[in-house]
Amino acid sequence: MSMNHQTLHLNAVQRTEFTSASLRQLRQSGRVPGVVYGEKAGSQAIHVDAKELNKVARTGRSEFFELKVDDGSSFPALIKEVQQQNGKWVHVDFQQVAKNKPIRVKIPLHYIGTAEGTKGAGALQVQATELEVEGLPDALPSGLNIDVTSLGIGDKLVAADVSLPEGVTLLSSGEELLASIITTRGEAADTSDEEEAAETSDDSKNQE
Repeated sequence: MSMNHQTLHLNAVQRTEFTSASLRQLRQSGRVPGVVYGEKAGSQAIHVDAKELNKVARTGRSEFFELKVDDGSSFPALIKEVQQQNGKWVHVDFQQVAKNKPIRVKIPLHYIGTAEGTKGAGALQVQATELEVEGLPDALPSGLNIDVTSLGIGDKLVAADVSLPEGVTLLSSGEELLASIITTRGEAADTSDEEEAAETSDDSKNQE
């Protein structure tokens, strides 16, 4: 059964001990310590089940869910920041959100398609994997698919080129470079760098 971000929920338990030993014990028992920030929550220390957190995190960090704390409080929240070590969750920050108030989030970018320029001597160079936007929680997508098929060598894709859903506003600079198609040996920023790259290329050929 498919679930949307409005029906997802995550159970949390208030954290009362803050020693290194208690944190280690929490993690060993499959729990992840964290903090939830917000108007109602203030700054509340909690811990959640690692498997449940993983399910919520897979929906995307821009989708909100219902965070239910064992003190009886419940509110919509977003994953603000996560820390992982050796593939395991070690800490998570949650942000309480209001469904009727716009929020700022960074939306993950997914580049799809095969750029025309990569079929020759070009390569896709990704400069950004996230885009900062603002919108009501219900309007925010979990990610943005960016089709790079039409990009040729020398072409650049900037933030302003991205088509955003209705109700979502770009906060990043429209001139922010997201991706470009460069030659396989790299495009330099100025002429001197280009000449240096050419000399390096010639040297490598001579050594061969």
